[in-house]
Amino acid sequence: MLTFIVNPNAGGEKGYRIWKRMERRLIKKNIAYQVLLTGGRGEAQAIAAELTAGLNQRVREAAGEPAEPMTLVAVGGDGIMNEVIDGVHLSEDLILGFIPIGGRSDLAMGLGLPRRPEACLKRILEPKEIRRMDYGVVDYNRAEPTHRRFAVSCGCGFDAAVTQTFRRHALRHFTGIPVLYKFRKFFLSFHCLLQTRPTKGYLVLDEERRIELNHIFLLSALIQPTEGGGMHLAPGAQNTDGEMTVTILHNRSKVQLFRVLMTSLFRNPTNYAGVRSYSCRDLSVYLEEPMPMQTDGEFCGMHAEYNIRCVRQKIRIIC
Repeated sequence: MLTFIVNPNAGGEKGYRIWKRMERRLIKKNIAYQVLLTGGRGEAQAIAAELTAGLNQRVREAAGEPAEPMTLVAVGGDGIMNEVIDGVHLSEDLILGFIPIGGRSDLAMGLGLPRRPEACLKRILEPKEIRRMDYGVVDYNRAEPTHRRFAVSCGCGFDAAVTQTFRRHALRHFTGIPVLYKFRKFFLSFHCLLQTRPTKGYLVLDEERRIELNHIFLLSALIQPTEGGGMHLAPGAQNTDGEMTVTILHNRSKVQLFRVLMTSLFRNPTNYAGVRSYSCRDLSVYLEEPMPMQTDGEFCGMHAEYNIRCVRQKIRIIC
């Protein structure tokens, strides 16, 4: 049986309307399913954890015969998929699905999913490929050790500042005129560009290579080729190779940083001065001053030290 976790507020509160349209198709095809609607941040994580808590145990109790895999489908933006991946108990008997609703989804682009939710639902009902995908884990907060999984990226600096600003201004659920939404989004992003203060720090790649940097403006570890709704910060990234692409923007000039960010919306910006890119399985970050941090567009607070590692091909997802 299919289980759907739906964010009804996704895409400016279009999520519920789109889900009801897909639900009618499920009923018409006589497909057994259950649906759980989320009402706030963190609910999808708790639901996913509860649904998958005893999955392996149930398989063992089935007289030695493999049980039917559980298919858990997240309906909404990259944020709800992040909560599901962070909450589930991963198992060989768990298959994930994703139906993106709203703005450009970096996870959907990385997986090659259709833009139309109905086309994504068709792939879930008639799966042609179940991919084993990598995911990342970030560990932070020494006082109270915390870890969080992610499927797209984990970044600090400008991208996280934008995430925090959008949440503060409630742009994630904006229901007004699309042109006005785009103008407000550009204005707030430009404001973050001016307000974000670069800092010094160093990285340790795979516990071997140390890299010192000045004027760190953005530092992101990516599983997928894009983040932030289409910024091409890791165009060569593969989500099945067991490695992350680490991209750093470090430059004092806000004019140059603006050029790099605009370029990243269309193509690879790594040829610009002040842009570096590395591949690794493990990354440790040490900053002189705390910077805002995000995972898959979800704000995670201010941090100066954290570790990120890539876990290879442990997620089974319908593509």
